[in-house]
Amino acid sequence: MKQTSSYGDPAGFVTRLHVAEDCLDAPYAREIIARAGLPVTVVGERGAPDIAGDYPYNMTAGKRHLLLCRNRGAFFKPCPGTREYRCCDYQVLNIGMNCPMDCVYCILQAYLNNPWLSFFINVEDLFAELDAALDAEPERFFRIGTGEFTDSLALDSLTRLSPLLVRYMAGRKNAVLELKSKSVNIANLEGLEHQGRTLVAWSLNSPPIMAREEIRTATLEERLQAAAQCAEWGYRLAFHFDPIILHDGWQEGYQSTIRRLFATVPAESIAWISMGALRYLPSLKQIAAERFPGSRFFYQEFIDGLDGKRRYFRSQRVEMYRFILEELRKYASPRTCIYFCMENDTIWRQVFGFAPEDQGGLPAMLDRSVR
Repeated sequence: MKQTSSYGDPAGFVTRLHVAEDCLDAPYAREIIARAGLPVTVVGERGAPDIAGDYPYNMTAGKRHLLLCRNRGAFFKPCPGTREYRCCDYQVLNIGMNCPMDCVYCILQAYLNNPWLSFFINVEDLFAELDAALDAEPERFFRIGTGEFTDSLALDSLTRLSPLLVRYMAGRKNAVLELKSKSVNIANLEGLEHQGRTLVAWSLNSPPIMAREEIRTATLEERLQAAAQCAEWGYRLAFHFDPIILHDGWQEGYQSTIRRLFATVPAESIAWISMGALRYLPSLKQIAAERFPGSRFFYQEFIDGLDGKRRYFRSQRVEMYRFILEELRKYASPRTCIYFCMENDTIWRQVFGFAPEDQGGLPAMLDRSVR
């Protein structure tokens, strides 16, 4: 199945703004309100939008509601990896919660506890926290991403946060920022003096998976054309084959995506490419089954991983990884770091022929690709 039509800007799915009372007079919030031109509801300082129905089954309706509020917790923290699987020492910059797109496999359905979108407007606190963390360890190299709890660019036409982040990172020598998306909202990245400190990244998948399981996302061709445009603007790129999903014709599907990738995007612009087979919290299966009754991949055979998530059997993961790695190596630059997201050393050795520690550790492998 080919994904032929695009939803367009996923921010267009939002039909109502909710603004926390203590944010209403904040200049940044006022900018977003004026730009959006949507009906506005003011909620209490710790209030919440009133979305009919029970979570998570009201998520589709909830994704039409965007709450502008303050983050009262930490903006900057390590990626929540697990010690049982090899982690890349990624650092998460939390700019908001939830996403207007709707992927069947999205772990946020089982992780969050509210259906609406949130965006944190107290960016002065975000940058102060970054200053403190990066200044405290000037000899350490940080790889930072904003795509853990939301899509990095899906709401960027409303928030215009990306230029603030890119300009900030341009002045930082001990860090790079990764903006990861399934949208093509890249207009705000044009013309910025990024100094090579920002990477723009896209999640990719087999065409049938993208068409059936990734709702309101950009098509494969749109993502690749956006990546090629960012490369022309001088940005380094990254791609993530995650989650890799077993389906009829999976070999042809992933092969097709990889060939289209390297036919469209200059290989030397790609800093890293990750691979990760489908893994999910057990509670996600029931949620996805009720929200997306036409989707079937959760009914395949899985085992319980050491991190409590369901995973394909090791032999199946190795088969898929070997096939995809072989295809990637046909075209990828030798400088591009191809790696696993959250796999153990046994799988690394079976697929790559080495474990990360043999190469100085996974963080060092990734650092070398961008430093």
